[in-house]
Amino acid sequence: MAKKNEKMVDAITSMEEDFAKWYTDICKKAELVEYTSVKGCMVIRPYGYAIWENIQRILDGMFKDLGHENVCMPMFIPESLLNKEKDHVEGFAPEVAWVTHGGSEKLEERLCVRPTSETLFCEHYANIVHSYRDLPKLYNQWVSVVRWEKTTRPFLRSREFLWQEGHTIHATAEEAVEETERMLNCYAEFCEKSLAMPVVKGRKTESDKFAGAVSTYAIEALMHDGKALQAGTSHYFGDGFAKAFNIQFTGKDNKLAYPHQTSWGMTTRLIGAIIMTHGDNNGLVLPPAVAPVQAVIVPIAQFKEGVLEKAGEILAKLKSLGIRAKLDDSDNSPGWKFAEYEMRGVPVRIEIGPKDIEAGQCIVAARYNGEKQTVSLENMLETLGAKVKDLLENEIPAGMYNNALENRKNRTYQCLSTDEIVKVLEEKGDGFVEAMWCGEEACEDKVKELTGVGSRCIPFEQHELSDKCVCCGKPAKCMVLWGKAY
Repeated sequence: MAKKNEKMVDAITSMEEDFAKWYTDICKKAELVEYTSVKGCMVIRPYGYAIWENIQRILDGMFKDLGHENVCMPMFIPESLLNKEKDHVEGFAPEVAWVTHGGSEKLEERLCVRPTSETLFCEHYANIVHSYRDLPKLYNQWVSVVRWEKTTRPFLRSREFLWQEGHTIHATAEEAVEETERMLNCYAEFCEKSLAMPVVKGRKTESDKFAGAVSTYAIEALMHDGKALQAGTSHYFGDGFAKAFNIQFTGKDNKLAYPHQTSWGMTTRLIGAIIMTHGDNNGLVLPPAVAPVQAVIVPIAQFKEGVLEKAGEILAKLKSLGIRAKLDDSDNSPGWKFAEYEMRGVPVRIEIGPKDIEAGQCIVAARYNGEKQTVSLENMLETLGAKVKDLLENEIPAGMYNNALENRKNRTYQCLSTDEIVKVLEEKGDGFVEAMWCGEEACEDKVKELTGVGSRCIPFEQHELSDKCVCCGKPAKCMVLWGKAY
């Protein structure tokens, strides 16, 4: 008879049946988020926040290795300060939340709840940058921002979300452009190595670049359902913000000059990207680098003598290797535990019972492909410890990356006309479309109108499919990656 607290994990809607419901089911049943009375805002629960903490820890280390320092700007921006850069304020105006009262008194000037912090950094730079000796400033902050989105979904779009925003200022355009590209490469490396998520690096079209930027670079990932997700962006601002905020420095030639700036950011939408890149119909499949629990030990017949003791010994050995391991000695059934940790995406499961102890072995299962291996318990660090470490650091990340890359390859289509785009998407489903473009915004808009896919980026890795624009037939300037996006 089942114990009173024994239950099997509730079923998750299959992604083939309803992808949106599948996604929401995972967010809720894996206890990543909970909805709140504040419309469009979410509680990030401990398991979800632990994933974000691991993302933050890895990225923060990468930033600091590149010379960046963390700062923290105010949450509020005076309206007059926001209005100093015309293109920037116009780009964010529809999403801004305003504070009009402090206590019971009306404020003399409205305060914007930061949607991003360019204007605050510029005000600060104007106060501290005076000489070429003060440059560069390589800053980053980990904060929340508010953007009043009309349609929200957990992690993908919420009115308040967590992110990091890097802001740097340099003496020359060359240094700033180099920084912009360096940080895009940093993001791509993080996504591919730590999240096992392949990305396409490229430049945004003029109509799709960040408000106030000279150029915007992005990394684009493809989800299970064939939709694109912008995983990170890096912007080169030129000296436009510096001129708007009168930031000047005295150069080595003793002349005044305007510095050049960048900004770059990643957000909690990366958790949504992990779910939709790697998840399956049993739940989460977490990359080991960011998994809150990397290995769970499930004792079989734990009431029998020696089982919990051996499970505890395994736990201690794994922890000594720096592995985030957990022993579930609750009185739930082994079957319930298997389903629970599979749904939570724990990369490795270790099973140990009386028969295993007698045989001097245990069972090790990988979440991403379900494969089980029998591993000796003799010289535990050299056998079991080494096997689990190899799974976490090599086999699982490589396997997950290859699976995601295969999905992208199978869902990337090359088209020579808008009619061909429509036909391919109708027959094969959503995905990335590679097609040539003349560079005219009118054609960019027309492609979206006719096919439903918009420009995602102009990939750095170009290949010429034809010499004609996919829309107007005029000479093409570049290949563009098109797709529907979250």
